[in-house]
Amino acid sequence: MLKRLYEWMLEKAGHPQAPKWLAGISFAESSFFPIPPDVMLAPMSLARPERAYWYAFVCTVASVLGALLGYAIGYFVFETVGLPILEFYGVTEKFDVFAQNFNEQGWIVVLLAGFTPLPFKVITIAAGSTAMPLHILVGAAIIARSARFFLVAALLRFFGPPMKLWIDKNFALATTLVGILFVGGFAAVSWLL
Repeated sequence: MLKRLYEWMLEKAGHPQAPKWLAGISFAESSFFPIPPDVMLAPMSLARPERAYWYAFVCTVASVLGALLGYAIGYFVFETVGLPILEFYGVTEKFDVFAQNFNEQGWIVVLLAGFTPLPFKVITIAAGSTAMPLHILVGAAIIARSARFFLVAALLRFFGPPMKLWIDKNFALATTLVGILFVGGFAAVSWLL
């Protein structure tokens, strides 16, 4: 099923309405959809490098709006909608322990999940179910999602197809390391102040 969704998304990247599809998928991925919008962002940025930053902006705005839907799912309909989504991703058993400590370090978790391949929808639903202050979720989502999507767009714009091959091969490792450095920098600044 995931392979078919992946192929469907690649097909939509070449569609005349690709930016609208990109926005819709970015929105859905932040709350329930399993495949990240990078699958569309990469070929679109390669095909039209002069529009790569516009595509990253579309991804960011739609993703942050989708995070609000994920938050609403967790806050208003967690039992009926949120739990089945968490079950689909296989995280229900660990969720209770995770939720107990979530709000203490939630902004760091949102930053990491928003930047790395961690399932961002799980974090947005957790933010709603634990009543994380909405401004913290939105702020962290804007920082993390824009950093991720603009980094991908910049790499593809300036380094083209060889960078796409490298990103495809090492995406999880690269974004995780950059995410850890990014959050580590914020944590260090917070600790120093």
